[in-house]
Amino acid sequence: MASLKKLLSDSVVYGLSSIVGRFLNYLLVPVYTYHISAASGGYGVVTNVYAYTALLLVILTFGMETTFFYYANREGADRRRVFSTALGAVAAVAALFVALVMVFIGPVSSAMGYADHPEYLQVMACVVALDAVQAILFARLRQEGKAWKFFGLKTGFIVLSVLLTLFVFLVAPQWQHMAWMGWYNEANQVGYIFNINLICTAVVTLGFAKELKVFHLSSFNFQLLKRMLRYAWPLLLLGIVGIFNQVADKILLPWLLPGEEGMRQLGIYGACVKIAMLMALITQAFRYAYEPFVFGGQKDKNSKQTQALATKYFVIFTLLAFLAVVCYMDIFQYFVGADYREALPAVPIVMMAEILMGVYFNLSFWYKLSGQTWWGAVMSAAGCAVLVAVNVVLVPRIGYMGCALGGLAGYSVCVLLSYFIGQRKNPVPYPVGTMVGYFMLTVILYFCTCLLHPSALGWRLALNTGLLLVYVAAVVWNERARLRPILNRIKHLRQ
Repeated sequence: MASLKKLLSDSVVYGLSSIVGRFLNYLLVPVYTYHISAASGGYGVVTNVYAYTALLLVILTFGMETTFFYYANREGADRRRVFSTALGAVAAVAALFVALVMVFIGPVSSAMGYADHPEYLQVMACVVALDAVQAILFARLRQEGKAWKFFGLKTGFIVLSVLLTLFVFLVAPQWQHMAWMGWYNEANQVGYIFNINLICTAVVTLGFAKELKVFHLSSFNFQLLKRMLRYAWPLLLLGIVGIFNQVADKILLPWLLPGEEGMRQLGIYGACVKIAMLMALITQAFRYAYEPFVFGGQKDKNSKQTQALATKYFVIFTLLAFLAVVCYMDIFQYFVGADYREALPAVPIVMMAEILMGVYFNLSFWYKLSGQTWWGAVMSAAGCAVLVAVNVVLVPRIGYMGCALGGLAGYSVCVLLSYFIGQRKNPVPYPVGTMVGYFMLTVILYFCTCLLHPSALGWRLALNTGLLLVYVAAVVWNERARLRPILNRIKHLRQ
């Protein structure tokens, strides 16, 4: 019982640190978009560089984080040797990566369109290298059960990043006349975003002083590394495909729509789709709670019924969140600067893609529980191929809307493949008709918000609130059999 309580408490800490950190990081978007003009393409640069960074982080860690857990928890494992081998391998690859970027920065920056600002790539190369090393260090904290140190370092990074960003964008412009502010140049705001990231990442690395002392080069074992690499390479392939599904549009858009216009469109698209973060946060919170639950209860004879029910309620709740955002888009639009809001029509499409990604996660347990994880790589690769194809065809014609539609198409393919293959391999009684009905109702109500559009803001919000309540009423009526015991209990408590 004590171990179970610790597992639950640690899961809450890990999940909370990730979700809160992600939420606070998204709150910086208004600061950026209200101070960097869309026409400059500056936020497009930020979006593009961070997309590359996310992909590179997966490559530089090459599945070694999960591999470390696997080998460190084997019976009779020398955890110090496993840690030193994993950290040494990742650190060596990261150092080589930084060295190559520094040596070939000229051709690399020219090829990526940053010949005028190679320093952006140099700074972010250092950031992603440190992040790769930190991935193993954070893994050791989790392996040792140091959840609160994990939380402290993750939260410390975000707090320091927020404070430095607020200073650079809000305070520094007011103080730039002071002698000690000679370093500040308002035209270099994009560069400051990357520099702040490097400073915060370096500070967090210092917080691992105790863990770094455990590393000894003499403990590095090449034979162990060979075994670890054999285990890690499938994880690397799956990781690359998975992350590319999330960032491909932000990498491809400048190539498919070159020049200043492409970077401008990427900036407004990258800013507006941040409004869709609600779906990402819900999905991530659900994953932290649901994954241990499913794996822990797989021997329960009712586990499949539980999976089906949980998936249905995930769909219900995320569709409610979707409608809440689109119904009150007149309010949510102020999350980004005025010259970024032309990309708001892409937000519902991206949000729906996020919902489908969450459904795909729910449907993926059939191959995880059966150990056939290679199916995940196959289906994700198929979805990625569709995403890229849609981007290639549509982006040159309709710009960032092609990116949004590409993500929707890619995750739709993943959902369909996972469902139909999963029902053959390990059938689960998902209430498909009910879930499709909720999707159809949501789409109808969304189009009602588009077509019934009174000019007065008050009337629009009132009408949209009514449409939102229609969805709630439909869910309550359809789920009344399951809700009745809960309502009766509430009624009893009131009496």
